[in-house]
Amino acid sequence: MNRELKAKVFEIGNRLAGRMGRRGAFIAAWAAVKNGGLELSVRGTSFFNRQEALKRLATNYGAAQIRVFIGAETENPADKKAAAVFVGVNNGRGIYKLGYLPREYAPAAASLKAKGLKVIGGADGRGALVRLAV
Repeated sequence: MNRELKAKVFEIGNRLAGRMGRRGAFIAAWAAVKNGGLELSVRGTSFFNRQEALKRLATNYGAAQIRVFIGAETENPADKKAAAVFVGVNNGRGIYKLGYLPREYAPAAASLKAKGLKVIGGADGRGALVRLAV
């Protein structure tokens, strides 16, 4: 493994280690680097207003029109290390908080870049997968 890849595995693994244990963190980090990133489910999308936003995203916009941003929420009373998933359409206009990265992956958000969002589900409820790239 070249030095750059090894450094990336260690960077991501060390960020994840606090939440999921060292062994699991480095397995997840290696998988992320090997696959060029991670695809994670967005948590907290079950709220009605977020379901409406997902419905609009799925019916009105193509994948190329949706931009995804990850932002730290240090003021979040439930989790000071939370990483929120924001979406914007039409070059960033209309930015909206869609939900959160899974708690164990939030520390790695600084090492990864948001690359896309996939809306999943149907009439009974929708969710979203966010693609994070190394």
